[in-house]
Formats: sequence, structure tokens, C-alpha cells
Amino acid sequence: MVELPISSAAGTVAAMWRYPVKGFTPEPLDRVELPTGGWFPGDRIFAVEDGPSGFDRDAPEHLPKQKFTVLMRTAEVAGIRTRWNEATRMMDAVSDDHGSISFSVDDPRSSDFFTAWLTDVLGDAVAGPLRLVSAEGLDHRFTDHPLGRISLLNLASVRDFEARVGRPVDPRRFRANVWIEGWPAWIENECSDRDLTLGAARLRGVKPIVRCAAAHVDPDTGERDFDLVPALFGLYGHRWFGLYATLAAGGAVRVGDRVEIK
Repeated sequence: MVELPISSAAGTVAAMWRYPVKGFTPEPLDRVELPTGGWFPGDRIFAVEDGPSGFDRDAPEHLPKQKFTVLMRTAEVAGIRTRWNEATRMMDAVSDDHGSISFSVDDPRSSDFFTAWLTDVLGDAVAGPLRLVSAEGLDHRFTDHPLGRISLLNLASVRDFEARVGRPVDPRRFRANVWIEGWPAWIENECSDRDLTLGAARLRGVKPIVRCAAAHVDPDTGERDFDLVPALFGLYGHRWFGLYATLAAGGAVRVGDRVEIK
């Protein structure tokens, strides 16, 4: 098969995911309405501080991921399954060993019950105190990069890495919003400052995503079972996996829609 030049590379949306609470459970989506200049809907709206983070709703600023309960520093988070219900304003959380809890994100006392439960679940893995913080209603999200308003993952790159490293690699390790099928492997690394179309929306590539130890964690077991980043660097000489982009022009996107590099 002949590889297409970057100017005409096209693929399709294979899957879409939102992460309502930073570091916690991905939720699959069939369709989203992307807002011009905004953020991927429902993504990284909430985060759990592990000790005071300095987050200020009146003057929100980008903060290092280490301020929160994220997989890079707290692999045990993968063992907790969360589900956000926007209609009821309720969040559900489940742990195999500690049962489940439902709480209102609008009620501080209810959120305090959740963080007390979470402190018990995570134990010595966190320093605390834990506190749920929200960016709802703000032009802010708890992303790893201040311009990372949507993240894309090329599934051909995952397969190429799998083949070269000699083991399966679950795409969920990379916690991307959009999985793309049909692009040549690693073409996303050439997409900084390039225009892309995603369904009816138009994106602008920002930069390749530099990976950290979060990708070392099995998304099902919560175990650090694969030193992915050193393996990535050893094979390719970089730590990139995926692409950050901004939303230049909004529009509807569905699974199966065309994705094109302009």
C-alpha cells in the first residue's frame, strides 16, 4: 500500500472518550458537538486535589498534574470506576474492595463524603487531604497542557509500537479523546500547526503529546506492568504518543466520521 502524503492523509473516527474527572474513568461517546474555541465536551471538568493545589475558581490557571490524584503518581486510581450523570448532577464511584458511593457535585457536604470514601480507598497512596474541585462554567479544564483542548490518538501508531515492542498495548493507556483509524503510523507527529477536519469541526494541531508514567499503568488492574515510556524512547527516540489540538471551528462529530489532515 502506498502511503499518502501528509496533505491528503485521511482516516475515520474509531471511538471517542471523555474523562469527566481527571485521572479517573473514561466514558465512551457516539456523538459530540465541539464548541469553537472551547474544550472537548464533558472532559476533565473535575479533579481531586491531593493536598492544596492552588486552584482558584476566580483566577484559574494551568496547574501541574502532580497536584491531583492522577495515574502518574497514584496508579491505584485505575481501580476506581466513576460515572458522571449530567442530568441528575450525580457522580457514581465504585471500588471492588470498598463498595460504591453516589454524590452530588453541587453539594459540598456530599462531595466531602466522596473524598472521605476515596481517602479510605486509596490509603497510603495519597498524602491528602483530598478535595474535589470543579471547572464547570469556566474557560478552564484540568488538562495536562494548557492548549490541549482535544487529544487525538492514531491507532496505526499503537499497532506499530505493539509490533516493535512485542506485546499488546491497550489504547486506553493514552487517555485520548478521539481514536483515529486509517492514518499512516506516526503521521500525527508532523501535525503541529496543521489544520485538520474532524467531522463537521475544524482543528488546529498544537503539538505531539509527551507521555509520562501514567501510560505504565494497566487501565483495568491499576498495576504498573509496562515501562512504556522508556520502551517508546528506545525504539523511536522520542516520548510522543498522540496529538493535542485546539478547536478552530466547532461542529458535530460522530464515530465513523472522516478525519483529514489539510
